[in-house]
Amino acid sequence: MDKILEAVVMSSYPNNVKQGLVRRVIEAAKQPMDSEQCWSMLELSTKLYLTGDTKYKREIGKEVLEVYGHYHPEEFEEFFNVRFLLSLLQEGYGPLGKRSHYVLDYIQLGLQFVLESPSANSIFSLLRIEVLRKVCERPSPKQCAKISKLLTQHPQCIPTGKHQLLFCQQLIRCIGQFQCVSEGEEEIMEFLEQVNKVSGLLQRIWRTQTSAILPSLKELFTIISSTEEQEAPSNALASVVQFVPLELMDGVIRNLTNDDSITDVQMMMAIGRMIDWVSWPLGKNIDKWIIALLKGLAAVKKFSILIEVTLSKIEKVFSKLLYPIVREGALSVLQYMLLSFQHSHEAFHLLLPHIPRLVASLKKEDSNSATSSLEQLAELIHCMFFRFSGFPDLYEPVLEAVKALPIPNEDRIKHLLGQNAWTSQKNELACFYPRLASKSETGKIGLINLGNTCYMNSIIQSLFMASDFRHSVLNLTEGNSQPLMTKLQWLFAFLERSQRPAISPESFLSASWPPWFTPGAQQDCSEYLKYLLDRLHEEEKTGKRIYQKLKESSLMSQAVEHHYLNKTLIEKMFGGKMMTKIRCLKCLNVSSREEAFTDLSLAFPPSDRNVRGSASIPPVEEIGPQFTEPPENAGQLMGSPWIPRKAPMASDHAAPSVSVETLGFQEPGEAANPIRGNDAGVDAAKDPLSTFREQACAPKDSRSVPDLINYFLSPERLTAENKYHCEKCASLQDAEKVAELTEGPHYLILTLLRFSFDPRTMKRKKILDNVSIPVVLKLPILVAPEETEEVCRHGKDGAVPGSGFMTVVYDLCSVVVHSGISSESGHYYCYSRECTDTIPHGQPRDGVPKPTSDKQLDFEIQWYLFNDTRVSFSSFESVSNVTSFFPKDTAYVLFYRQRPDRQSCLLHEALAEAGHLHGELSLHKDLMEAISKDNILFLQEQEKEARNRAAYISALPKSPLWWRDLDRDKDDDSSSGGCSPAAGGGGSGSFHGLVF
Repeated sequence: MDKILEAVVMSSYPNNVKQGLVRRVIEAAKQPMDSEQCWSMLELSTKLYLTGDTKYKREIGKEVLEVYGHYHPEEFEEFFNVRFLLSLLQEGYGPLGKRSHYVLDYIQLGLQFVLESPSANSIFSLLRIEVLRKVCERPSPKQCAKISKLLTQHPQCIPTGKHQLLFCQQLIRCIGQFQCVSEGEEEIMEFLEQVNKVSGLLQRIWRTQTSAILPSLKELFTIISSTEEQEAPSNALASVVQFVPLELMDGVIRNLTNDDSITDVQMMMAIGRMIDWVSWPLGKNIDKWIIALLKGLAAVKKFSILIEVTLSKIEKVFSKLLYPIVREGALSVLQYMLLSFQHSHEAFHLLLPHIPRLVASLKKEDSNSATSSLEQLAELIHCMFFRFSGFPDLYEPVLEAVKALPIPNEDRIKHLLGQNAWTSQKNELACFYPRLASKSETGKIGLINLGNTCYMNSIIQSLFMASDFRHSVLNLTEGNSQPLMTKLQWLFAFLERSQRPAISPESFLSASWPPWFTPGAQQDCSEYLKYLLDRLHEEEKTGKRIYQKLKESSLMSQAVEHHYLNKTLIEKMFGGKMMTKIRCLKCLNVSSREEAFTDLSLAFPPSDRNVRGSASIPPVEEIGPQFTEPPENAGQLMGSPWIPRKAPMASDHAAPSVSVETLGFQEPGEAANPIRGNDAGVDAAKDPLSTFREQACAPKDSRSVPDLINYFLSPERLTAENKYHCEKCASLQDAEKVAELTEGPHYLILTLLRFSFDPRTMKRKKILDNVSIPVVLKLPILVAPEETEEVCRHGKDGAVPGSGFMTVVYDLCSVVVHSGISSESGHYYCYSRECTDTIPHGQPRDGVPKPTSDKQLDFEIQWYLFNDTRVSFSSFESVSNVTSFFPKDTAYVLFYRQRPDRQSCLLHEALAEAGHLHGELSLHKDLMEAISKDNILFLQEQEKEARNRAAYISALPKSPLWWRDLDRDKDDDSSSGGCSPAAGGGGSGSFHGLVF
């Protein structure tokens, strides 16, 4: 039968005739036959399959082999033996010089018929050794793909034990030599498929044997870091990395960047070749690995490598944005390279000639990928414009190219720049090498604790985040004759522009130190704040006036100009006025005195007292998140879905309105008449304030800030030992004292009087009551009758007709928290956010301002947590719940910013014009030079330190004092909320046991 089949195949008959004859032979082969005949047919089919010069002959050989494997298994097993396979694998098949390329396909075909045979294990053992030998001979991509296909289908043939590790390493060596010799599309697709099969085999092995991953990666790094290779390793190596589990990334990168045996030249070679991998079309997560290694190098201050690699590779990465298949990964790498390269404009300027052409090409492409990339590229370009200004000629063509694309706001730009600078990376080695502590991912800068100076750090950060005050301080001119304010200006400038993760406020501390403070001891932050503001105020009064720009404003009337120009910066920002009135209860004579304040000290009412305040003073209110400009009329207030209000509790009732003539007092024995339901409805329609009449009451076991303010503003009886000396009666008399706010400060500072002296222990104890803090606060301000009439006549917000009060709205911007149980110990930290005007400039002042779209809701503004050197993202929810989670961590000092209305509009505009609009450009030359020099010095210091790694390791057990502040705060209280390891500052105690 073998002769018949051979004659048919070799004949010149048409293929269809041949096929019919072959089919008969194959059908006859399914019948029982002797062993000799089977061997003859198996030899012929093997010859046809391995040496057939046409696809047709190989197909016939395959069909016959499959028939005999199915119908004559014993004969097939005897034929398909270990000796025969060894001969095939080592010597090949066919004439010398024309050995068959189908040996591996033949073995894969035959294996399926011997899996259950007694000789199967011997065959598997042979193949485990032979495939390893084959891989060590560096086969072509096609042959390597056949090996991978064989082993994927028959995993029993994969080498085991130490041979498996060697096999993985040699397979990676093979991939490193893969080259696609043809540029045709079909050939390229075939090459990619071959590479995928090989890397897929590695993935299969790694899944079952994870211990092989790290040695395999070590081999990969050896290949790409080699400086001896004549030819660059293939980019196909990118296909290997895509299968490495991402959870191993941190450990792998950490060990790589801290391996002293790897030279800078090798590391530069490796990262350069990895960046070339962005052109590999099928790789997943390649960009993540590249960026992770770049971040790892930044974390150990390998700036020379980063600079060299960035400048040599950034144009190549940029060019890959033209190709949709690799665009996403290339853009991610480009974004990191540009945003991290902030010490010089050199990298960005390399791309300037190419940007217009790329933008035009992406616009022409008109795909979702192109549109998304254009928007991200435009954002990146504007970040670079912001960071490296002063090149209008170079930037003009680029600006023209991207003018139709969205422009990011300044906050977004600062966030991106702050988050990605080389000195801003999260450093996994911080717990091992404190000198390498890194800048917060928020972009904000911390303050070093100089020995229980967290009270000062929290206050400085709160003042810094008061953006109007910060801009005014930064815009001070040279020679302002205010030495302390100048030191504050330098401190603010470094907090805004330094590349250090934290700066030392030592110079400012020594200048602002209250003389009665004890060095090294914990102090009261409120006391320090009062002293600091008073010093700054008095200093300016005797020196130059710093707001001369306000005089030049043609928008300001003479009366308003006189009102504001007579104030110091501290008065403008933090100064308010309060009227204290005392009425003799015998003759009813009233004496009054107006005094200025920079903060309100709020005592806690007795626990059994229901705080309501004076019947004639509108209650202080907290309101929920809302659009930042109140509606114009009461109807809008009552029906607006934008103002969710807390439902009044059963015990709540509306505070009755009393005419201003009563001056805030009640007649003795007179009871306040509550408003009845119908009357309340009528009043609400006429009175904008009545909509918020429901007093915000906290639960019985806690208080709210409005509670404390209402208690502060409520009448106080002066009796017994506290009797008042009435000048009219010329004797001591019972009296009633009340305080009324007559001018609301721009920034309202509230100090919660938590510390009281305990005569039993002779110490100041702390009131640990939880106080709920509203994000928006409405404060009643007493105004003159003629002002009230004018306000009401023009329909201005917040006026209460006939009451003598108007309501001023404040937004919470900072909360200083004290952690501990005593003012003499513990720790201070603060939550802050930047509250800025949301009324767009240029709107008509007599019109109704509309809410802006970018800051619609109060809770959308980002909160930050400042804890000495550590700065992190936070939220108002965290502010609200801190005492719930940590009972000893309580709000102590609050900063609120007045929301601009039409009455304060001129001041806000003047502040914006003088500070905010020019805040980025107005630092004087000496200050800018000092910051630039310090930034360069910092980079040099870090690189120098990173080169002496052994010294760091040997110094670790000794905990030298110079870095202890960066490791944990020095405050001695053991309460939560500090930065000790127990409070979340600890880290892993040992390196991962990785190979490299």
